[in-house]
Amino acid sequence: MTEGRLPSSALLPLAYRECRQIAATHGRTYFLATRLLSAERRPAVHALYAFARMVDDVVDRTGHPTAAHDSNPVTEIDRIERDLRAALGSHTGDALLPSHPNPEHDRSREAGLRPRALVLAAVTHTIHRYGIAAQHFWTFLDSMRMDAPGAPSFRNRYATMTELRAYMRGSAAAIGLQLLPVLGTVVPVPEAEPAAAALGEAFQLTNFLRDVAEDLDRDRVYLPADALTAFGVDDDLLFECRRTGRTDPRVRRALAHLIAVNRDLYRRAESGIDLLEPRVRPAIRTAATLYSDILHHIERSDYAVFDHRAAVPRHHRLRVAAAEFTTATLRSRLDR
Repeated sequence: MTEGRLPSSALLPLAYRECRQIAATHGRTYFLATRLLSAERRPAVHALYAFARMVDDVVDRTGHPTAAHDSNPVTEIDRIERDLRAALGSHTGDALLPSHPNPEHDRSREAGLRPRALVLAAVTHTIHRYGIAAQHFWTFLDSMRMDAPGAPSFRNRYATMTELRAYMRGSAAAIGLQLLPVLGTVVPVPEAEPAAAALGEAFQLTNFLRDVAEDLDRDRVYLPADALTAFGVDDDLLFECRRTGRTDPRVRRALAHLIAVNRDLYRRAESGIDLLEPRVRPAIRTAATLYSDILHHIERSDYAVFDHRAAVPRHHRLRVAAAEFTTATLRSRLDR
């Protein structure tokens, strides 16, 4: 799509600024990795992150300002899809924003704009600008409905890894596929899609392993039941671990097994990074390294996922990002 057909609203920069703030606040690892991207790519990545976060917050009711509280999650997800389809159909995000911005205000809260409208405007612009297949967004929203009580597809337990991966196809792999056109590839996009999907799934499974306790608090288990059962773990034992804050040896062994599965996903995704444009590889390697490091922190804590949330220290995140930047700079000079 040509630049002339893109949204031209004077408030579009404000929409991207809102997305950047959401990414900086809620996606520290991803936000740091985006600093290694070129300035022209960063806003699009922030928009895609903010859209995913917005829908996730609707489901989780975390209190983020993009999550409405006056109706059920299924209705809200349906409304988001309806608004996005309408915006994409009109080839613009302008309809979501006021046509006469107040020049005295340069922030969304002060201008009285809804964060949701800003996020939708930015993601609509991103989709058109980079030619992202809209189907990836509908696949994502379908998976989010699986998280929403009251939806026909709702489920809060998964019997097998195959079932869990069917969920992650929308919740994680689809996001990796959304990003590909923004990042750019040195091969036809379809050749890079399997690795991009695997990396999305790897990130998601890491989240599930890190957030076992928080998910239990919402009566959700995003770990395959058959893998847990193989180590003698059931719901009762998980809830007991959550109550006491102590990790039972059986749960520890199950988590160790699933971490090995998770690392295999990272290995499968690693070769795909070389299929991306050279300038974006350091950012994706940084994100993959930092996210996989969460698994190391779970292991080093002796799998104490029930009394605290594993996190990569800020100094380590900065060191990894700096190392990738230095390596990329040296490679660039050698290639000249």
